[in-house]
Amino acid sequence: MDSVHGGTGNHLWIPGRLWVVATPIGNLGDMSPRAVEVLGGVAAVLAEDTRNVRKLLNHFGVSTGAVAFHEHNEERLVPRLISRLSQGEELALVSDAGTPLLSDPGYRLVRACRQAGIEVLVVPGPSSVTAAISVAGVPPYPFSFLGFLPPRAGRRRQALQTVAGFPHTLVIFLSPHRLAEELADCRELLGSDREGVLLAELTKLHERAVSGTLDELAVSARKSPARGEYTLVVAPPREAGPIQMPTAQEAREMLEAVLATGEELGSARRTAARRLGITRRQLYALLAGQNGG
Repeated sequence: MDSVHGGTGNHLWIPGRLWVVATPIGNLGDMSPRAVEVLGGVAAVLAEDTRNVRKLLNHFGVSTGAVAFHEHNEERLVPRLISRLSQGEELALVSDAGTPLLSDPGYRLVRACRQAGIEVLVVPGPSSVTAAISVAGVPPYPFSFLGFLPPRAGRRRQALQTVAGFPHTLVIFLSPHRLAEELADCRELLGSDREGVLLAELTKLHERAVSGTLDELAVSARKSPARGEYTLVVAPPREAGPIQMPTAQEAREMLEAVLATGEELGSARRTAARRLGITRRQLYALLAGQNGG
């Protein structure tokens, strides 16, 4: 993949190219021959974790050097990388696993290349987003990909609230360190009876998928230790029919049932209202009416 070509005594300068290369998400057999060829022909491979990519390159006999490129140094490195590309070098951008830029750094570099007139080429391949959509068994399109949810509870709940009304499928990466908490927030803010499929370890030896309502998935997550990488596919919300207001007794029983799962009162009220299909204000009014006689 030479970037400089010679003529009869003259040299034609050709700017370098950035290759965006997908790598396996778990099974090395999914690495494409073209990806190996490209990674072996560039000046350097840009990767979040050079140790991970070194293992991958060594497995396929590729000796190309790796450069650390992550969210903490991306802004600083982009001008240097653009300079290298402008001088005719070819570079490859990879993710730790899967397709770059999906919840990984690289957007600033690709955008800077476009603005500088540097060619950006893709070597497509594995992606946990499309893999999850293809096997979840829910309407595959349209869908919104949310990436990883914010780690802080307040921002996470705000992000989920923003997409709760979207009338289509959602794809979300969940952290194994916060799996139970994140599923509990999905249950409350997206709808406890909304269908979901929780997939883990896609393409790996212990690949698994669990289907159920978000309520069922949240309850299950509290009982089992989290292991592996998780992708949650949430089906579109069901079409709402006319709302029938529950009785005060039904409201009280629902709240008590939610409290019995261990939720705090404020959270339990929100969950109870959502399960009943009413607003929190309506729930408060029903509870107050029952307490008042």
